[in-house]
Amino acid sequence: MKNFDYKENDEEGLQTLEAISRAGNFNKWMFEQVNPCMSGHVLEIGSGIGNISVFFIKQGSDIVLSDIRDAYCDSLKEKFASDGPVSVRNIDLVHPQFEQVYADILNSFDGAFALNVIEHIEDDRLAMKNLISLLKPKGKVLILVPAWPWLYNNIDKSLYHFRRYTWKTLRQLFLDSNLLIEKQWMFNALGIPAWFTGGKIMKKKEIEGGQMNTYDKLVPLARILDKLTFNRIGLSVIAVGTREIMDYGGNTRYARWGEHSLRSLGGGEDLELHSLGGFGLNQSV
Repeated sequence: MKNFDYKENDEEGLQTLEAISRAGNFNKWMFEQVNPCMSGHVLEIGSGIGNISVFFIKQGSDIVLSDIRDAYCDSLKEKFASDGPVSVRNIDLVHPQFEQVYADILNSFDGAFALNVIEHIEDDRLAMKNLISLLKPKGKVLILVPAWPWLYNNIDKSLYHFRRYTWKTLRQLFLDSNLLIEKQWMFNALGIPAWFTGGKIMKKKEIEGGQMNTYDKLVPLARILDKLTFNRIGLSVIAVGTREIMDYGGNTRYARWGEHSLRSLGGGEDLELHSLGGFGLNQSV
């Protein structure tokens, strides 16, 4: 387990966010991963300096922006001041008195998303539990995190990443959080060689602006590569889940997409449904 102390002055993170802010093609591509899954009253966790927020603001979404750092919250308020009333909140997903501090927004959002946030939190299960408590019943949550532990390098360390995930570990985080998994996919396969070269081989500790500008020009190619690999390879892994628990005779059941199985939390059994072939489940029976 990596050990990091929280820093209010996030120099490395800010430098990375500023470098990415100039990558318009990449940010739009990332926004397109999130937007189809979000509707109604939406919460963005870890808005940073608003690289993705800006797309939601421009399209008139009913969105609340948030960050754990006051400096970022102040920056967001200033950045979007001319766009009308934009709600910005300081939210700490592992606050020891979470339910008391955020009582006014519990069970209030139709959707919430966190992009490159959960890996910064040591107790990711507590973070997910608290995040889910902010959703309405059947509210959706989308999580994007860095993929492949073998890619962990100096850049991850400088950004205070506790871990990188796999398809399986992110899925398990959702299942442990009693979420109905609707969809899961990998994102940005072309980013893998860039991340490996920069952090593993060249031992860099940050994402440089020039490097990000160059990569931004390659985004059209990156989009094609993700399609060719059927979104099964990527620098990031994404999952979407629904806060939906169904009780049948005292047993809480939920479906697992891509696993073709049902799991009963009451009994613990897994029933393999081989006849469904390549189709994921969208209902419990």
